[in-house]
Amino acid sequence: MKIVAIQGSPSASSRSGSLLALAQSRLQSRLQSVASRAHQIVVRELPAQALLHAQLDHPLIRQALVEVAQAQLVLIATPIYKAAYSGLLKTFLDLLPQDALRGKTVLPLATGGSIAHLLALDYALKPVLSALGARDILDPVFATDAQIPRHDALGYVPVNEVAERIDLVLRAVIERNETQPILENA
Repeated sequence: MKIVAIQGSPSASSRSGSLLALAQSRLQSRLQSVASRAHQIVVRELPAQALLHAQLDHPLIRQALVEVAQAQLVLIATPIYKAAYSGLLKTFLDLLPQDALRGKTVLPLATGGSIAHLLALDYALKPVLSALGARDILDPVFATDAQIPRHDALGYVPVNEVAERIDLVLRAVIERNETQPILENA
């Protein structure tokens, strides 16, 4: 199984990054054989000029696009700002080919200041994922800032309720994989 996690936060330390890390660790602990097939794309670490100028031939941009193309499961994490996912994530998604997510399972993860930001997943992010060919979009996991408090030593740590929601979504992926493998060891 090839898993690609796309971190769309412009901040090095972020709540959406901690949500993504939690999902990755939960998934890898349940599917230990895939740990070596996981890759993370931290969009803010891609070369800004190449990203903004859509330089698809830049080696780091090209490698990120190849990682997405080879994935069976794509986790996408973003903060929600002003009723939309991050502009940084949008810039990366714009580089993907039109059917880049066709045949892949996609799990959207998002954080926002309040529950009112939850609608941005349905009205902003999901339509773009669909336009990229995604048909198997899992129920998104959204957490408010209050549900991912800052810990002095550990950074941002999601509360148990958020971890339980991630487990619920991932359980469905794992069960489905057992009956009809989407996550093959290639």
